[in-house]
Amino acid sequence: MRVGLIGAGNMARAMARGWGDPVLCTDSGSGRAAALAGELGGEAVASNAELAERADLVVLCHKPAQLEAVAGELALAPARPVASVLGGVSSAALTAAYPDRPVFRLMPNTPVEVRRGVIAYAPAAGVDPEIEARVRALLERLGSVVQLPDEAMAAATATAGVGPAYFALMVEAQADAAAARGLSPGLASELVVETMAGTAALLAARGNDAIEVRREVTSPGGSTERGLAALERRDIRAAFAEAFVAVVGGGR
Repeated sequence: MRVGLIGAGNMARAMARGWGDPVLCTDSGSGRAAALAGELGGEAVASNAELAERADLVVLCHKPAQLEAVAGELALAPARPVASVLGGVSSAALTAAYPDRPVFRLMPNTPVEVRRGVIAYAPAAGVDPEIEARVRALLERLGSVVQLPDEAMAAATATAGVGPAYFALMVEAQADAAAARGLSPGLASELVVETMAGTAALLAARGNDAIEVRREVTSPGGSTERGLAALERRDIRAAFAEAFVAVVGGGR
């Protein structure tokens, strides 16, 4: 499928890099579309209408508030599938904006750039199974794909969508603490990142049993137990619960 990206911001760029194929793309005058086409091949197209004429799949990566305006620009284009990464825009809203074509609501996260992303998706009711299979196969090139009901997409956003930012903050915090105790900042970051990557691989191999993996490192009365106790005293679980509510309540 030839992909057309309406909008060339961070998520559009991450997905395009993950696919690695030439893309059609537009922007609102930022120059990002030309930069993306220059990097991956393809073309920065003059208008959204032209992009929709030429693409097999149109991916909406513009601002959510532009939904109706962009849909109007595409009204006369062929009724090809539309996939949306617009935060907070439901499948019902997408169907209302694009009533004559198959629509898919997506929630990818930025590791799609290295094909290790998580992509939650909700197809609108009545989408042809053959079209859905083609779209899903395209998404599977970017990482793990999970189909969810539309009402679960906000929770997926608050978990996987924002997760890379949370993990990056944890890297910053732990590396800063290590650097303050004598490690060079570069080495501190390397140790934290490699430990995080290795732990993720171990968790996956253990069926995501986080409790067991944590217990294996935590000897009674040992240094890990003291460190975990310090984090629990700061109520790390409550902080994540509060962050979840903040994301779900405030959109993406």
